[in-house]
Amino acid sequence: MAAIDEEIVREYFEQNGFFVRQGRKYQVQARRKTGGEEIDLLVFNPAWRRGLRKPEFLLFSSELPFLHRAIVSVRGWHTDVFTPAMLKNSPEIFRFVEDGVLKEASRLFPEEAEADAAGLTRILVLPALPTAEPFRSQSVELLKARGVDAIISFRAMLLDLLEKVEVNQSYSKSAVLQMMRLFKNYDLLKDMQLEMFADRPAPARRPRT
Repeated sequence: MAAIDEEIVREYFEQNGFFVRQGRKYQVQARRKTGGEEIDLLVFNPAWRRGLRKPEFLLFSSELPFLHRAIVSVRGWHTDVFTPAMLKNSPEIFRFVEDGVLKEASRLFPEEAEADAAGLTRILVLPALPTAEPFRSQSVELLKARGVDAIISFRAMLLDLLEKVEVNQSYSKSAVLQMMRLFKNYDLLKDMQLEMFADRPAPARRPRT
């Protein structure tokens, strides 16, 4: 599943105008990853300009114009919620923010050779945070304390891609976008704007006078 997870992230950033680089094409097993192997994707925004504010911690497409360059770690654990307890007991989640990883990532941005590693945003892609408080806020604080600069949920990315996919276009160069297009074409995916109001009760009818 790692390949499709990373492909979704790649499509999301590319559809929002970023250049995306994947450092490796193989899966690391039976040993700890090296610094470079902890990097799933590197993203670069060619439209970024100096003087912009930093993006918010919870990333949506509206925040991406403020993002310059970033290391992206993809955790496609789709049946999990990143609760405070899970974060405390899963140190592998935070290996992509270690100094060796940042040093390797800086080397892979030759046009930014004079900038230090602190200029890189460290983004974690995850399935979901808790919805209830105080657990949601505690998870956010734990992520920030461990060095994560921003997070993106798979739900946010998929909704953004679904909105951009057009049924009358053939996305033959992207399996992810083509599959979404087919789902929409055969009415297997409802319009997301309609779904937002699907659970609302119908207004009561006024009696005739």
